[in-house]
Amino acid sequence: MSEVSSAPGRVVAVNVGRPREVTAGRRRVTTGIWKEPVTGRVRASGVNLEGDEQADRKVHGGFDKAVYAYALEDYDWWSAELGATLELGTVGENLTLAGVDVTNAVVGERWAIGSAVFEVCQPRTPCHKLGLRMGDAGFPRRFAAAGRPGAYVRIYSEGDGGADDEVRVVHRPAHGLTVVDVSRARSNDPILLRRLLAAPELADGWLTWAIERALKEFRRNPLDHDLRAALRTRLLELGLESGEVDAALDGPGEG
Repeated sequence: MSEVSSAPGRVVAVNVGRPREVTAGRRRVTTGIWKEPVTGRVRASGVNLEGDEQADRKVHGGFDKAVYAYALEDYDWWSAELGATLELGTVGENLTLAGVDVTNAVVGERWAIGSAVFEVCQPRTPCHKLGLRMGDAGFPRRFAAAGRPGAYVRIYSEGDGGADDEVRVVHRPAHGLTVVDVSRARSNDPILLRRLLAAPELADGWLTWAIERALKEFRRNPLDHDLRAALRTRLLELGLESGEVDAALDGPGEG
């Protein structure tokens, strides 16, 4: 992999944590959102950093949510917005990065950190557990509205890293779809849908959503030939036969 021409960023902190029980109203909830900085080298392998776990693997963790990255610059913004300094790891990130535009990272962009390589694949969609961590049930909505989602990354190549390591962008796809673009995709913009379909590195959950939404949009507007072409290309690349794809696209429309 050749390095993309840009100044390297820096790992400010590597944060890990194990699930714990916390009180949420009258309930006890198990969550892994509490993360704390650790010293030394940390191994990245499989779907986790060493010492890190998720409480509910149905919605957290796994291949497409192995590691969560957040920018120090976004922490600075939140500190000004909230009038209080947030400790690193507060929003549940594993990697706190400086000098890396995490929100505008391109889906499929790869970061070399230490001996490991990570691949950007989707934004974070905040759930109620971020509200628990912040002591504010309304904070997840505020976090989403701020347009600073951070990025989930896959472990593309196993290795180890630590605080003060450089972050080097070693690959950046040409399609240009960014993390924040994906976070705005539910706006029903057909042009943005086509861009999601053109990003093969996108997380499976988002790709499935984009295909379903694009099929629905195309059936409402079968004259959108660009959307049809984008859908056809993506479905063929997923392994469907040409006849199956054409049947799916040329079936009866809505209404």
